[in-house]
Amino acid sequence: MTSFAPAPPLDTLAPTLDPTRVRLLDLLDQRQPGRSLPGALYTDPELHDLDLRLLWHRQWFFAGTVAEVPEPGDYLTVDLGTVSVLVLRDDDEQVRAFRNVCRHRGARLVSEPRGSVGNIVCGYHRWTYATDGTLRHAPQLVPTAEGGPDPACLSLRTVAVRVVSGLVFCCLAAEPSADVDAVGEAVAPYLDAHALDRTKVAAQVDLVEQGNWKLTMENNRECYHCDGHPELLRTFFPTWGLREDQVPPRLRASHERYLAAEEDLRVACEARGLARDAVEDLVDRPLGFRVQREALDGAGESFSPDGTRLVGRLLGDLDEPRLGRATLHAQPNLWLHALADHVVTFAVLPLGPDRTLVRTTWLVDADAREGADYDVEALTGVWRATNSQDAAFVELTQAGVADPAYEPGPYSEGERQVDAFVSWYVARMREEASR
Repeated sequence: MTSFAPAPPLDTLAPTLDPTRVRLLDLLDQRQPGRSLPGALYTDPELHDLDLRLLWHRQWFFAGTVAEVPEPGDYLTVDLGTVSVLVLRDDDEQVRAFRNVCRHRGARLVSEPRGSVGNIVCGYHRWTYATDGTLRHAPQLVPTAEGGPDPACLSLRTVAVRVVSGLVFCCLAAEPSADVDAVGEAVAPYLDAHALDRTKVAAQVDLVEQGNWKLTMENNRECYHCDGHPELLRTFFPTWGLREDQVPPRLRASHERYLAAEEDLRVACEARGLARDAVEDLVDRPLGFRVQREALDGAGESFSPDGTRLVGRLLGDLDEPRLGRATLHAQPNLWLHALADHVVTFAVLPLGPDRTLVRTTWLVDADAREGADYDVEALTGVWRATNSQDAAFVELTQAGVADPAYEPGPYSEGERQVDAFVSWYVARMREEASR
């Protein structure tokens, strides 16, 4: 008779990783500090799937602004792979977020990127939910008194949401990190004066870049390529990100002009109690971020060809247009510029391994009048041009990292924040993949 040894207890078995996770960890280990990522991390569909599941579905991400859901029933949707999140303002004027899935048989509740509802009504079998997610009506559902389910147990599945100085962040994790609250405290002194809760959307443009989402974020973290942004360089100093000893001779005049503008900004900020100095934690915390107020070139007021203001009404209670730009970068998918006359936000959303949505939103004072206080074409001109140029750069890079000849190259002195972003990505993915 053949005898068999008893199987070991389940709790003594070492966890096994699926082959894709093993490959991911191997590629993360291959990455050298100060160099870009191995090509497969920008191109492989299975690894992109892990980006979604291990990072986007577990970390806080930027969904939009409170100005995009100004009234009860107003909503926006954010799609991350097969996951759809519904963000809306409820009847009590609180911003909430839900999984965009009916609790009956799973139909998608809302298919448009934005809109307004009285109740949330499933288009399949007309199950109806209040704006707080509770089930209000389910045709032909067996009553609880007759053995049917409790409607209270069929509310929409909630998604964690935090409003940070008018910015809406969401997290799909069952136990979201509390990190967003600490980041919110850090950025409030820079953004609160711009009163995003008293703004409206003047324009919103969606642009699909033909590249991986990480390339989009990397491109934003350096001005090494800013010679390719002639419109932006009218107000955006080209020595951004460089230390004093790194400024090349050809940019010395621009840098001296930058230093003078920075001193003027320091005086203006101190007089108004506005935070100015850089605060950053880009690698070690789950919601890596950097925030700073910096001077603008030209008249120093706004993103216009000569730097003069683009909106007649200033934001919040600000009394001076020449206050530079309060810039916030948050990982994985946000950067923004808050000026005295408007705010422009950028949301980065992955559509596929080589396709990324960049959603740009321009906010102005809620009482500003189009045609009188601002012109949409003028307001959006610089960043529409810059986004188009950046899309071309990202597409060029995507083509290159997909080429067998690609090898991760060294970053320049001005690409410190690119290295920080990639290091953050490696750390977060290694943490999640090893669980």
